[in-house]
Amino acid sequence: MNQRRLYKTIESFVSNEFKSDTQLLKHVVNEIVKNENISIQGGRIWQYEQTTESYRLVHQIGVIEKIDVGYRVTLTDYPIFVQLGMHRSIIAKETDKYLRKKGILKYSATGVGERLPSKRGPVFQYILAFNSDELDHSHLGELNIISLALTARLKGKKIEQQARLLERDIDKAREIQQSILPQPNLEFNNYELYGLSLPDRIVGGDFFDYLYADEERDRLSVVIGDAASKGFRAAAQALYVVGALRMGISYHTKISSLMMRINSLVNSTFSEEQFVSMFYAEFADDQKGLVLYSNAGHNSPVLFHARDRRIEMLEATGQILGPFPQERYRGENTRMALGDVLVLYTDGISEASDANNELYGERRVAEKVEEHVEETAEAICKAILSDVEAYSKDSENTDDKTVVVVKRVH
Repeated sequence: MNQRRLYKTIESFVSNEFKSDTQLLKHVVNEIVKNENISIQGGRIWQYEQTTESYRLVHQIGVIEKIDVGYRVTLTDYPIFVQLGMHRSIIAKETDKYLRKKGILKYSATGVGERLPSKRGPVFQYILAFNSDELDHSHLGELNIISLALTARLKGKKIEQQARLLERDIDKAREIQQSILPQPNLEFNNYELYGLSLPDRIVGGDFFDYLYADEERDRLSVVIGDAASKGFRAAAQALYVVGALRMGISYHTKISSLMMRINSLVNSTFSEEQFVSMFYAEFADDQKGLVLYSNAGHNSPVLFHARDRRIEMLEATGQILGPFPQERYRGENTRMALGDVLVLYTDGISEASDANNELYGERRVAEKVEEHVEETAEAICKAILSDVEAYSKDSENTDDKTVVVVKRVH
């Protein structure tokens, strides 16, 4: 049979789903033996066992006398099987007395599946042995095609299984990340808040949270951060930091002390290149609009003062979390009057670039806040994200994007 046609014929045998590799191989060997266009009358499947360095019979079909189920042949007796690791297919005289009594005087064998380690060299996971009325080296081409087609199918099956597992892992990671993000909107005393986080990948390293120190809920903490890693590592880091904050905030400690504790934990848990930038702010249940904050190397939030239309940038008060275990974090304060808007964001906003690689920048963030300052916190948040998305739609450089807007409404 034409080699390409043989390859397609073998592929057609494995179009169905099988629970295991051996079930797939049994089906294919049966189909090969039954196929009138393939000059093979019998076949056997041998599976390699690393502990005994032997091949065990797992299936047989055809005109030869049946071999005992589970019969083994060792690499010591069949060093030629090691050659399959290099040549893929062989034709040889049978040397095993038991198998010769069963009528197998000459056999063909081809390796299928992964190459596994042995003391004598790499060997195939499976060997398919076939018998025919006429066995000569002209059959080696057919055997190689059978080996190639089945090995490709087994690899594809393994990749599909890994992909399904990865998909489940991704779904779980997405669930975990969503679990650390609060509901977007919140009303606290004189403030309304709205936050959204858009991961660049399925999961990302941006995070934000709204935290109450105690059951009285007279003090609200708002935090936004960005883990330097990507994908799952970043998501795991974000989850860790948020968990540490949720535990640490209940101790009524000073902001500077809390930041130092988080820094110490990140330093001791992650490598130094897995740093975290973070901005932390506290809002009180009062009329003075006092805001206490600390900024660990994070993007400077934009505070728009409505009365005099002045922009205040809340600059860093300490270095990023992680690489500098002795760092001390200064606490600062500002005030928010009626109509003032505070916008927290990650570098996926300010460092979003257009097709010419020009950054969106902090100035555009401030301009967008001023443009929509009369609107709700939700409207301002969505306006910024929408503008950034439109600005960077033709760029290949993308990142997680997170915005949290706090507006004083009373």
